[in-house]
Amino acid sequence: MLHSSGTMSIFVELSILIAVATLMAVAMRLLKQPLIIGHILTGLIVGPFVFDLINSTETLRFMSEFGVAILLFTVGLHLNPSIVREFGRVSILTGLGQVTITGAAGYATMLLLGYEHLTAFYVGIALAFSSTIIIMKLIGDKGDLEVLYARIAIGFLLIQDIIAVFLLLGIPLFASGASLEHLARFLGAGIALVAFIYATSRFLLPRVNGFIEESREFLLLFAIMWGIGIAALFKEFGFSLESGALIAGVSLATIPSRHEISSRLSPLRDFFIIIFFIFLGAQLQLGSIRELIGDASILSVLILVGNPLILIGILGYLGYRKKTSLQTGMTVAQISEFSLILIALGVSLGHLEPRILSLVTIVGIITIFGSTYLVLYSDKIYKVLAPLLNIFERVDAHEPRPRRHRPEIVLFGCNRIGYDFAEALIKSKRSFLVVDYDPETVKKLSEAEIDVEFGDASNVDFLDTIDFSRASLVISTIPDAETNLLIHRTVKSAHEDAIVMVVAHRIAEALSHYEEGIDYVILPHFLGARHAADIVLKYGDDKDKYGNLRERHLENLQLRIAIGHDHPHPSKN
Repeated sequence: MLHSSGTMSIFVELSILIAVATLMAVAMRLLKQPLIIGHILTGLIVGPFVFDLINSTETLRFMSEFGVAILLFTVGLHLNPSIVREFGRVSILTGLGQVTITGAAGYATMLLLGYEHLTAFYVGIALAFSSTIIIMKLIGDKGDLEVLYARIAIGFLLIQDIIAVFLLLGIPLFASGASLEHLARFLGAGIALVAFIYATSRFLLPRVNGFIEESREFLLLFAIMWGIGIAALFKEFGFSLESGALIAGVSLATIPSRHEISSRLSPLRDFFIIIFFIFLGAQLQLGSIRELIGDASILSVLILVGNPLILIGILGYLGYRKKTSLQTGMTVAQISEFSLILIALGVSLGHLEPRILSLVTIVGIITIFGSTYLVLYSDKIYKVLAPLLNIFERVDAHEPRPRRHRPEIVLFGCNRIGYDFAEALIKSKRSFLVVDYDPETVKKLSEAEIDVEFGDASNVDFLDTIDFSRASLVISTIPDAETNLLIHRTVKSAHEDAIVMVVAHRIAEALSHYEEGIDYVILPHFLGARHAADIVLKYGDDKDKYGNLRERHLENLQLRIAIGHDHPHPSKN
């Protein structure tokens, strides 16, 4: 009975949190404000600062960590290792440069405000780190994960996380007088973990990938196991949960089903990330706001203005254009959850007064709110500031562009009649992408060096991962009316002038599709009969012509068998 009661209290508590979060989200929508701010405000309302409704702290902490792991794992799925290598140098330079300069500026500012050296040292370091979770959430909401500035930001955030982990581990060790031997073992364990994950993803996963992709449910289960498992492994060895989850995602970034995995995880990710931001708001310790607000405001200006300027300057020196520099700079205009953990560690070690935690918390609230607007509205801000940013752009500025696949033609389904379309598209020499839900078909097309994505076209989140902005023609050979309507609506919302062609097996379906606005509907049975009738009219009773036609047909059928088209399409379960 006690167990039942305890479970019910957690359930009721979570229900209240979701209800408050929903009401706050309504208010944010009406005020046209970012929802992330509403989630943090929800946490402040239900937390100790206002109503103190949260009792199940450990449960919410677990849910928050789960959400963080899923978020960073899905981000990693968009980071092909070739892109990581391409932007590795700039990530290291910006990561180390920004942490060093911001840390020094924060230290100097604290000294000018009258704080002692040890306190200034702690706060300076705390101000140097930006929140991976908040930035990734904002960039994801903008749909900019494939944009250049996002690639750079993800890279230097990973560098920041590595530095933060060593600081969080090293400070207690040095405070207790421990040797550097432990740090050396720690570093060795990290290298061994990364090497193990790389070897597994490089040599084992390709062998079992077809088996994993055969079932949608198993694919989802495997993805959660892989992402959460590696994140937990990293945390067990003393590394950050974030770095483990991100590396887990990167290790799967080359498999054909990466977008399918990301789309399947998105509802789960969004729910648990909402819990994370509510929990973050509830954990904020505001202390004596009136006493600390002056110093907190000065430090917040350093982060909101100084950090972007530091990144703009570094990237401008490296030869990047001013817009990329500005957008990247806006991503570091807040402090991290690591910042609060570091200051809390200093308080527990007796190095800092408790009010310093309140000071940094206030800075966190101000900068999180401020940076949300800076990131989401960076395009509009750039239009205003562009003339002033010329001093940061070199005359010979140039920058690499992430290779984003923007096909001219997209073909959904390569079985049966889809094969004929694929054959024609190959001959046309135009850029095209094939989307199929059959692992064997995907494997064969990949081996033939044809651009292919594994995914379920009936999933709108998956469709959103495809860039239709340049597509002039989209063909669906999927015999499902609802899926074809979804494809049509998604394509037209991205590119209104694109031609959409779909398959239907009944006249009523075809008429319904035409009413919807679909450009052309293929009725295979009618086309087959018409084609056969045309053959009779063309060849008459000439046996030689039928013999030649028969040979071509046999050759075509053998090719279909070779790429696995002689079996039914797998079930979507």
